[in-house]
Amino acid sequence: MHLSDQRITIRVVIFLWLGANLSTGWAATVEFSRDIQPLLAKRCFACHGPDTQEAGLRLDDQTVATVELDSGQRAIVPGDPAASEMLTRVTSTDPDLQMPPEGSRLSDDEVSLLRQWITEGAQWQEHWAFRALTRPAVPPVSGVTNPVDAFIQQGLASRNLPVPLEADRRTLLRRVTYDLTGLPPSEQEVTDYLSDKSPAAWERVVDRLLASPHYGEQWGRHWLDLVRFAETNSYERDGAKPHAWRYRDYVIRAFNDDKPYDQFVIEQLAGDELPEPTADSLIATGYYRLGIWDDEPADRLQHRYDQLDDLVATTGQTFLGLTINCARCHDHKIDPLPQRDYYSLLAFFQNTTPMGDRQMNLDFIERALPQDGQTLADAQNQLREQQRLLGEAEAEVRAIEKRIKEHGEQARDELTKQDLKSWKDKIAQLRRQQHAIPKALVISEHGAKAPETHLLYRGNPHAETSPETRVEPAFPSVLKPPIPQIVPPVNGRSTGRRLALARWIASPENPLTARVIANRIWQYHFGRGLVRSSSNFGFAGDPPTHPRLLDWLAAELIANNWRLKALHKVILMSAAYRARSTAEPEALAADPLNDALWRYDMRRLSAEELRDTIHVASGDFNPKMFGPGIYPTIPQAVLATQSRPGAGWGNTPPAEQARRSVYIHVKRSLLTPLLTDFDLADTDTPCPVRFVTTQPTQALGMMNGEFVQQQARVFAERVTREAGGPDAADVRACVRRAIEIALVRPATAEEVAQGLALIDKLETTEGISPGRALELYCLLLLNLNEFAYLD
Repeated sequence: MHLSDQRITIRVVIFLWLGANLSTGWAATVEFSRDIQPLLAKRCFACHGPDTQEAGLRLDDQTVATVELDSGQRAIVPGDPAASEMLTRVTSTDPDLQMPPEGSRLSDDEVSLLRQWITEGAQWQEHWAFRALTRPAVPPVSGVTNPVDAFIQQGLASRNLPVPLEADRRTLLRRVTYDLTGLPPSEQEVTDYLSDKSPAAWERVVDRLLASPHYGEQWGRHWLDLVRFAETNSYERDGAKPHAWRYRDYVIRAFNDDKPYDQFVIEQLAGDELPEPTADSLIATGYYRLGIWDDEPADRLQHRYDQLDDLVATTGQTFLGLTINCARCHDHKIDPLPQRDYYSLLAFFQNTTPMGDRQMNLDFIERALPQDGQTLADAQNQLREQQRLLGEAEAEVRAIEKRIKEHGEQARDELTKQDLKSWKDKIAQLRRQQHAIPKALVISEHGAKAPETHLLYRGNPHAETSPETRVEPAFPSVLKPPIPQIVPPVNGRSTGRRLALARWIASPENPLTARVIANRIWQYHFGRGLVRSSSNFGFAGDPPTHPRLLDWLAAELIANNWRLKALHKVILMSAAYRARSTAEPEALAADPLNDALWRYDMRRLSAEELRDTIHVASGDFNPKMFGPGIYPTIPQAVLATQSRPGAGWGNTPPAEQARRSVYIHVKRSLLTPLLTDFDLADTDTPCPVRFVTTQPTQALGMMNGEFVQQQARVFAERVTREAGGPDAADVRACVRRAIEIALVRPATAEEVAQGLALIDKLETTEGISPGRALELYCLLLLNLNEFAYLD
């Protein structure tokens, strides 16, 4: 099922649930932004929305939705459902009158929502995400000190749902350690926490994990999903993006350093246009180079606008939660985003350079980084001097070879082989020196003057343009934004447009930015956001389950100078986060989607978490951070799927292969099999929410895959060492130790007995050697639900 279909299904279930609860008295009133607007957007806007107004009816705008139509009727008559033609149409059984005219009819519960809303006066509110952000008051709830819990428990009480009990300590430690670091807690960390009886024990755990360098690796990986991070271009050749790994390292460092989110945004969108750019701010602009790129497009102009569309889509969805890319060819079908807004946003990027021609123009995409006290200017001058000398040497060699070709032996007598060799040696030396200069993949512009940007008819870059189609840089009009204040940098290298955009996006006055990132933080802690459609805050997106809580979190983020660790902490200290995952039958029946957060939702480990945990269990985990990507061994059968099998895939030593999955080289045409089996993020477009599938290749890979089989052998060797030796008398100790390592808890007597029985059966019935039987038992442990799932 496609993600959008999943969201539609979820919304239908939500409306059915709401309807059921309306009949039991849960909601005294219908809320427009929560109950009605999503329904209209999903079922009505395609024919009666911002882009199309059949029969003159437009339902996305209150001023025209309630007026008299040409037919003399009114679709909505506030306070009078009987006179409202909309209700007549959605309940009609006449094929010529019924609405929607195609597809499924509105359910009885959806009709009830519309009828109640009209009866109550058809109150129309500004869309929740477009309202100015204000800090709501924390509701007074007896005995509750954490603001998160105050909002959650107020909601639980209003729905007659119980406040959940707290999970046990071992479960909580495992949960928070994975959430913040992506790794399991060590046995010593479990012992320390279980023995710490002080009231501050949990807070100490949270503080320790937020300070861990592994925090940046885990949360950096979430961000890389959003910005479609990869280190190659895709398409036939899938060529490398030079130095792209530095962007990944920048992101990890930014999270570890708790870099203010507004600064993080500005550096990625316009780090080169800052008054005093730094190495980090230049590396951050690699954001622009991460998308797919065709080095030989059939239509270069079309491809250029496809690249710009990628920037508009990624920027709009990732930072603003807007699907403004849907307005490329026409006005947005659902949201109040006209096509002119799309091209006004595109104008901020219009002057950026492309990746280059087939060989790539390194002047466009590459910048030298300072070292040994250099300034950025010094470093770039050094690189340019090296490039000049290299160019001269290569030109000299070409000239010599040309003369030899033209004049034969006479030229050979005048130019000895030694002359040619010395020049080639010099070239090799210059290339080594140039390679040693650290460089970054960056954005650049064509200069201080940008080309014109035009609104393109049906999105066609070859369409005719005129003065009337010309647009200037501007922010989405629905947000009532200021006029961009564009100041070109004094160095004359760019227009200053991107810095103006970045500062507006990162402004506290922007109603979307803080809400979007606060929702993402919540999503990665609870498995889904307060807004489930975390990159779509528009009309067709899911309304927030707790809108006031979301606004409070966003305001709290800004009040703490946009620092994310403080927001993590207030969430992690809440009772809502520490709740049990146990399903209570009555609560499950009343709120099957757990919108009210009456329990914590269990989740499976992500692809990277699973691979990294296997390495930790086997004992060969390598915690080394940063640097160029690693190349895990990939089966030949997988390499054979490339047009040139194995091309672009390196050979990393085994010890380096055991590093964290975030450091794996991301080649779009050759992804690591185990990671793809377990729903690795799509690298071609932003991935706000990963699929969680259950399919046969997962079991096949975990049981028969070369990686897991090899790790099971290493795991068995560790168990044998730590259990006291390879003697048969130590089998019981080996089984017990294997359970303790894999599950990070003591083994029960029953579990040990089951393990011994399995090993005995493998040896006596199947004729398997004792060492191999232990390996297979270790393989079994790596396949347990308890190993792969998080309560």
